[in-house]
Amino acid sequence: MEKRRLDRSAIVLAGGFSSRFGQDKGVLELANKPLIKHVVDAVKPIVDEVIVVANSQERIAKYAEIVAADVRFTVDSGKPNSPLIGALTGFESAHGKYALLLPFDMPFVSREVVSLLFELCLNKAAVVPRWPDGKVEPLHAVYQTNVALDAARSAMDEGKMDMQAVVERMRGVRYVSTLVIHQLDPDFRTFFNINTPVDLKKAMSMVKPRKTK
Repeated sequence: MEKRRLDRSAIVLAGGFSSRFGQDKGVLELANKPLIKHVVDAVKPIVDEVIVVANSQERIAKYAEIVAADVRFTVDSGKPNSPLIGALTGFESAHGKYALLLPFDMPFVSREVVSLLFELCLNKAAVVPRWPDGKVEPLHAVYQTNVALDAARSAMDEGKMDMQAVVERMRGVRYVSTLVIHQLDPDFRTFFNINTPVDLKKAMSMVKPRKTK
């Protein structure tokens, strides 16, 4: 059956094993809301579909009770445990011409920043944020879906299992300086991800309202 064509997809990668937490990060609550719901709710108003890629049906069943009913789910192979596998699975499932890629542990993702990435991706293979030191953010980026799918398959065939390898195999990538993103998100909260319990505690302090004098 032919895919129904849309313009914008969001692929939320939830394939990690959360080993440093001892429990599934996606259901951990920040400000009384599970982490995965923070991410889905942030991007849902500006895309045509949201796809969550997880590594088991059990996790999908848990997430389906948390997020909106029209969020789509798909399972990656989980072997090896790599963001590239999740991204490849998401690109295969996406109906949108362009696809935003995000991890499920970035609770402060900026809707304004994501909108900018989509706008800049017009007629480009991808738009990837880049720091002044040259470091890039391929897991907080927008891709032309079919181009990224081909690049992901090529990287995997060559044994390269990271998203950087996917970006390197794409022609027509636009890099957007974090100096530009700084104008929309001065504290770069959009890139903050929760990998450890310490990160979660920091995030809790970030959501507390600031005291006024």
